[in-house]
Amino acid sequence: MKAGIVGLPNVGKSTLFNCLSNAKAQSANFPFCTIEPNIGVVNVPDTRLQKLEELVKPERVLPATVEIVDIAGLVKGASKGEGLGNQFLGNIRETDAILHVLRCFDNENIVHVDGSVNPVRDKETIDIELQLKDLETVDKKLEKVKRAAKTGNKEAQKEEAVLLKIKQGLETGTSVRALDISKEDRAEFVKPLQFITDKPVMYVCNVDEDAATTGNAYVEQVKAAVANENAEVIFLAVGTEADITELESYEERQMFLEDLGLTEPGSAKLIRGAYKLLDLETYFTAGVKEVRAWTIPVGATAPQAAGVIHTDFEKGFIRAEVIAYNDFVSYGSEAKVKEAGKMRVEGKEYIVKDGDVMHFRFNV
Repeated sequence: MKAGIVGLPNVGKSTLFNCLSNAKAQSANFPFCTIEPNIGVVNVPDTRLQKLEELVKPERVLPATVEIVDIAGLVKGASKGEGLGNQFLGNIRETDAILHVLRCFDNENIVHVDGSVNPVRDKETIDIELQLKDLETVDKKLEKVKRAAKTGNKEAQKEEAVLLKIKQGLETGTSVRALDISKEDRAEFVKPLQFITDKPVMYVCNVDEDAATTGNAYVEQVKAAVANENAEVIFLAVGTEADITELESYEERQMFLEDLGLTEPGSAKLIRGAYKLLDLETYFTAGVKEVRAWTIPVGATAPQAAGVIHTDFEKGFIRAEVIAYNDFVSYGSEAKVKEAGKMRVEGKEYIVKDGDVMHFRFNV
């Protein structure tokens, strides 16, 4: 599962990517600096993992990860191939969620591709390009479906109605994710077409250091503009975050954050947000060899969760031994949880809950 960082040139995408992944993607004050999409595998900050480490004292600790992709800056006309348009749109189609970076700071030394700072206009520029690309997709599909619908095919007629609704929405500037389409119709007719504007989105407002804790007027403008989109808006000072990641020690980084009035880097909030945006959650395995966070889709069953460790675990699944995270912490060890009768045995139908501490029994 991948989240793609998108935005106009020079809004801070590559600097943000560097903060998140500590990979040093080239970052320069001109457009199209990032041509091939850079991919970073980023650890998901989780205080529960640290607590389990304190209690179990394992040989090693492995956090959950999420893939972040830094995609080339988009310009007007991308849907017609302007700039790196086709490449950009191909790269974004391959991601599962969008982190849309908006410039919400003034700085005369950093060129704005449209000449002035206006995050709402910038958002609309990108939305329009993505909507135009989705319009191409829906038009192509409609050609085929209309022919089948004319023959009286009931399923094709149903699909045609959904596609016409999407077409009408896109033509009036509404992204696919914001359209009122039933869950069943989305699964059957919308998902297979991989519409770019159907991907979940988080708006990341890049502010200056003075606005790192409170945001600013630009952030408020963005919040008002996306109020009907059911999208999260966060703000962080990307340049400042980059300075923090350059510091050698944890203590130095904490002092820097405290000076700014922050309890943690904004990037940590963003990574957790991306994880949630991708509809992912975490379960843990906890033993003296390792304490580890495993990533699963929300709603995964116990066998599916076991399969993340190894496919054999899923094939030969017998049962799962489950401890709720809060029980593990309050009793302090697996042995004490068992003594208190708080360990549960769950079968194939069990839906894993975020934070479950699990052992799997299997036979291949």
